[in-house]
Amino acid sequence: MNWDMLGHQWAIGLLREHVSRNGLRHAYLITGPQGVGRRTLALRLSQAINCLQPPGPGELCGTCRACTLIGRMQHPDLAVVQAAQTGGTLKVDQIRELQSSLSLTPYEARYRVAILLRFEEAHVSAQNAFLKTLEEPPSRVILLVTAESPERLLPTVVSRCEVIRLRPLSVEEVSQGLQERWGLPSAQAQLLAHLSGGRPGYALRLHQFPEMLEARHLRLEDHKRLLTWNRAQRLEYAEKLAKDKEGLLDTLQTWLSLWRDVFMRAAGSAAPLVNLDRADEIARLAAGVGLGTANHVVAAIQRTSDLLDHNVNPRLATEVLMLDLPFL
Repeated sequence: MNWDMLGHQWAIGLLREHVSRNGLRHAYLITGPQGVGRRTLALRLSQAINCLQPPGPGELCGTCRACTLIGRMQHPDLAVVQAAQTGGTLKVDQIRELQSSLSLTPYEARYRVAILLRFEEAHVSAQNAFLKTLEEPPSRVILLVTAESPERLLPTVVSRCEVIRLRPLSVEEVSQGLQERWGLPSAQAQLLAHLSGGRPGYALRLHQFPEMLEARHLRLEDHKRLLTWNRAQRLEYAEKLAKDKEGLLDTLQTWLSLWRDVFMRAAGSAAPLVNLDRADEIARLAAGVGLGTANHVVAAIQRTSDLLDHNVNPRLATEVLMLDLPFL
């Protein structure tokens, strides 16, 4: 049984064995890029731990009260803690509130489970506060932490968890899964698999929320026009773009994926494109700007994104980027 997940069978096998042999660790750190399946794996482990009618050792039925409520993140013995929004900050008060709830005996499940999502967004004081729980975990409590990478957390936090590193699947595996499990047409499944970079959760979100694909299309159309604009037009656009920092970051990631494709094609790489539906545009850009310029643009967009993460003035950072992009 694959816990109703696409891929990551080695991780499922390991965790299933821990559950079936009563060898659960008190804390697991599940790492990998967003959309790769970190939260889903944490929820499936929570279900396997507390399933009321498991079909076999370490398995889950997915239909009992415990499995259903955990899947909805509504079980009374499940606590889910995260920053208020992606890119926000998980605060120390949230950790203290969690610690208070974990001190209670499970209400109806075998174990209380705490899932701490995107823990790289936790403030240093919150991570330090969480150390006390990691060092002296209450009985019948399992802690599940997700993060992009162990390197973005305090070493003392990482050392007290069993680390499960999830990596993107192959484009073919994601495409096949979208077709077989969710009935997507082949062409759509291929596109979403490429856009997701092998992250099944992100691919599924793109399918479930078509407005995300429309937003991507608009960003790339803006970018195409932008390359033909003069400096004054670009600076006017930068002022507009910088008013929404979250939208700006999403735009930069979309542009970055395009220019990475351009760089790979300019370098003569046969690696699969992310932006499969923009293959002709990518080929034209690669031929027109060359490898050096493509590399420069990739670095400039990444630098701008990093600066925004460090709270540099968004308008100033965006204006500088506008002048780094080639004029075509």
